[in-house]
Amino acid sequence: MTTKMKVLVTGGSGIVGHYVIDELYKLGHEVVNADKFR
Repeated sequence: MTTKMKVLVTGGSGIVGHYVIDELYKLGHEVVNADKFR
């Protein structure tokens, strides 16, 4: 059984961050992206 978590990802607009966010969503976690995208 997996515990659902609320996760803050910094730099989620980059390649690695985007991958991490996708995987966390697939696992059912709530994800918040904090990035200084220009």
